[in-house]
Amino acid sequence: MITYEEHRLRSLVDEGRWIDLLGAYRQARAAAVALDLANGGPVDGDPADGDLTGSDLTGSDPADRRRTVATAIAASAAQSRAGIATAALGHLIAFAAPPEVAARLFDADGGPGTAAGVADHDAGPLWEVLATRHTWRRLAPLLGPPPVRRLVAQTRVLLGEDLSRGAEPDPEGVPLLLEPWESVGRAEGMPVREYLRQGGSRSALLTLPASREGLARVELPEPGVRLPGQPATRALAELAGWARTVCVRGPAAGAAAQLAPGPLVTGGYLPFALAWPALVQAGIADRAHGAAHGRLALWRVLTAMTGVQRPESADRAEVRALVARMRCFTWDDPADRLRHLHLALEDPATGLSWAVSGSEEV
Repeated sequence: MITYEEHRLRSLVDEGRWIDLLGAYRQARAAAVALDLANGGPVDGDPADGDLTGSDLTGSDPADRRRTVATAIAASAAQSRAGIATAALGHLIAFAAPPEVAARLFDADGGPGTAAGVADHDAGPLWEVLATRHTWRRLAPLLGPPPVRRLVAQTRVLLGEDLSRGAEPDPEGVPLLLEPWESVGRAEGMPVREYLRQGGSRSALLTLPASREGLARVELPEPGVRLPGQPATRALAELAGWARTVCVRGPAAGAAAQLAPGPLVTGGYLPFALAWPALVQAGIADRAHGAAHGRLALWRVLTAMTGVQRPESADRAEVRALVARMRCFTWDDPADRLRHLHLALEDPATGLSWAVSGSEEV
């Protein structure tokens, strides 16, 4: 049964009345937030960035602090659920509206609860939908919130745009132009989803190994000695939260031996450029995340492997040198499900290797 509201929205779409559709989106999102909070929605999220500051808590007693934190968490959770409730309309506006209208999805000028956040998604995050539709030159003057600007810019870079002279520097120093190995990897498999007007998306399932072609039967050595507490291991675990990670002293095959199903595997070496697409996609298993999240997370892994503690302090020349000398080993696991990643990364200069291995249904 088609409701009056659905019929009205379809009429607005047919007539190209995008400002009215934006108003309907904002009204519905604000109403969903207010209703959720009025009903005492479950506290199942984390405070959004910027919800709490030191001044919010300083000088308050423990009971006040608990109430402040609980209120922030409830508000964040309400925003998240409101984003889900209005995701389909937001997707349509991000996809089809003129950029001058679509970019206003993220503006707070409509009042509390009306603006889409970076986690609002349907088939994928709304900012990524928008980024696939227009160039940075069109979008840059229109986008306000810094987190949205950053993710849109990184998406445009992944789509092949050179923003090294046309955008503000990335706060972590991630290049605004694809490195050579990223360009090769992009040609092998595009991690950015292809979105459809009426909702949904298409994307390649990028796995490692993608097939057994080029692999051979390999006997792995004894597992390397684990080195706990390595920053790069934590960064790799954050990239692929559904997989196991380990760092060892020794070659890539010794790291693989820590996670492989047995000493005999079907495996082989490959250039880092061919591993890049699957690593980027590993970071976007959640539909609220886009390919920009995967690229940023992978750069954190690489900078941590160079020994830098803070990504913004990294020397990009060192990262390039690391990738140039890195040895990458992949292997097959007979128990693999649809999404899988089995990769060991060896830095011959330090004698350290990292491995990441896991599989899951999509």
